[in-house]
Amino acid sequence: MLLAVVAGWGWDRQWPVEQASYLTAIGDLRDVPLADGSRAMLSSDSRMQVALSRGERRIDLQQGEAFFDVAKDSGRPFVVSAGGRQVVAVGTRFSVRRDGADLRVVVTEGTVRLQSGDDAAARQLPTTLLQAGSVAHVSRQRLVVRSGTVEEAERQLDWREGYLTFRDTRLEDAAAEFNRYSPRKIVMGDKDVAAMRVGGNFRWSNAEGFVRLLEQGFPVRAESHADRIVLHSR
Repeated sequence: MLLAVVAGWGWDRQWPVEQASYLTAIGDLRDVPLADGSRAMLSSDSRMQVALSRGERRIDLQQGEAFFDVAKDSGRPFVVSAGGRQVVAVGTRFSVRRDGADLRVVVTEGTVRLQSGDDAAARQLPTTLLQAGSVAHVSRQRLVVRSGTVEEAERQLDWREGYLTFRDTRLEDAAAEFNRYSPRKIVMGDKDVAAMRVGGNFRWSNAEGFVRLLEQGFPVRAESHADRIVLHSR
């Protein structure tokens, strides 16, 4: 009888409360309320699977970026898996972003644990605690953690309000951010234009306006095509 009760308790804890898949198209954002009281905001061109049970809360971020506002529940850790890595929290606010094999984690409230996942092919990571204000970048070769203020971390997530914020950013990297939100891509025409530095706040929905400002304030010439805008130095 005792064995039956224990087995039944374990089975009940794993019984799914919510199983669902969510995705966004290029240029769209999506606010997703979860059954446990948490919320997720999916960025452009992103996809995730959700599996919530009475014993655990699991998110598989398959593509793109998502910001999580996690409801506190000490008995059910909130685990986000992405590319062989895991980000574990109980009640906090953070984002996870996949760029190919690379990963970025931004923490704006509480503490999360960054660790290796179940993927044996991924390089094993030392388990790292990330406090609010931390930004972690994970690649195949290394893990880099920058600790700053919460306000600085929040600026990394201005996409939620429709903006991209750059601070002395290479133009090539700024263009890559715009390209996440538009099917019409900004392409570097030469290495000199790619190395230019830009700063400011820009609407990610207005890449053409960003290019016009570049032409007005920088030695940049834009060559327009239906599917891309090629930038050249002049």
